[in-house]
Amino acid sequence: MNRTIKIATRGSKLALYQANKVKDELQKKFPEHQFQIEILTTKGDKILDQALSKIGDKGLFTKELETALLNNEADIAVHSLKDLPTKLPENLKLGAVLARADFRDALVSVSGKKLKDLDENDVIATSSLRRKAQLLKINPNFKIVDIRGNVDTRLQKMNDGYCTAMIMAAAGLIRLGYDKVITEIISPETMIPAVSQGAIAIEMRENDEFIENLLAEINDPITLITTNAERVFLRLLEGGCQVPVGCYSVVDGKNYTITGFVSGIDGKKFLNGSSSATLANASLAAKELAEKLILEGAAEILEEIRRLE
Repeated sequence: MNRTIKIATRGSKLALYQANKVKDELQKKFPEHQFQIEILTTKGDKILDQALSKIGDKGLFTKELETALLNNEADIAVHSLKDLPTKLPENLKLGAVLARADFRDALVSVSGKKLKDLDENDVIATSSLRRKAQLLKINPNFKIVDIRGNVDTRLQKMNDGYCTAMIMAAAGLIRLGYDKVITEIISPETMIPAVSQGAIAIEMRENDEFIENLLAEINDPITLITTNAERVFLRLLEGGCQVPVGCYSVVDGKNYTITGFVSGIDGKKFLNGSSSATLANASLAAKELAEKLILEGAAEILEEIRRLE
């Protein structure tokens, strides 16, 4: 029987790119069904005059989409996986992830300066405490300002003189065709990315066998393994989107390595490390790394940040 499957998404250009990518992948596999985009506005889309760290991160860009799933107003919801909390609402689960794009951060600068050339005369914009902490570790004299809005809005702000440089996820810029504005893709050794950065997630209701079977056809197993491990790392640290925590995965054949960090906001207290295992045991490597950083004082660093909120 033909069915119409409703896909919930935010309305930004990047969110729509991601939702349409999921729709196209599903349509190719299941031409007998109809796939329909449903645009919703989230709390994070509405509040643009405050820093993300000030408005909380529990479902900031996901809650309204999840409500649509729970109310049977949508069949699946498409997210940037890095926006999805590690603990999902009851009766919802991660159904699939697409093959991951570039997980690194990108620098966009008015003058064409690379990261190593930036100094205290530059004004660097970012909405991320993770990026801010790592920038201040590189140079405690950097002038860093908060920036909100979609990619187009941010680029326009920079061109209007709000800042001289910005750091954003490389994947978002590349997906929107902004490759040419990237001054430098920053190595993960220099700036550790956000957990699950570059991955598109598809959320669904539990016990929906029909949807589960559809999503199995577009799921990328390696991306699922690596991002699940990264989310284990984040969950054990009890970190959210708005704390200075990050990690990235490297797969070499059947071997897996996760590298991660926890930091104070000013970058002065900075803990990092790596852990390896077989790919099949990726989540164990993530757990081992999180426990190592906790022993070194990660929990105290994050508690100190929460007290400042």
